[in-house]
Amino acid sequence: MAKESIKARECKRERMVAQYAAKRAALKEIVRKGEPEEVEKAVIALQKLPKNSCPIRLHNRCKLTGRPKGYMRQFGISRINFREMAVNGLIPGVKKASW
Repeated sequence: MAKESIKARECKRERMVAQYAAKRAALKEIVRKGEPEEVEKAVIALQKLPKNSCPIRLHNRCKLTGRPKGYMRQFGISRINFREMAVNGLIPGVKKASW
């Protein structure tokens, strides 16, 4: 189980990414298609944005335990929780084969 502080940090990053998403997209568009003077200003503006506002810094975590490793994107949980839920019959259509 992940520490509460780590989960809180991840939530803070998610909020910050959402907050700066439009601004970051506009600046990236200027960098791609702008004039050289505009591009230079846009790059500097991108660098001045908070580091945690970049979506690359987000980390997938299990929604139930906060575990960062073995994350299954389709279900949003870790492999361990997936197995436990499948064995208990909580995930329909999953049969235990040879785990």
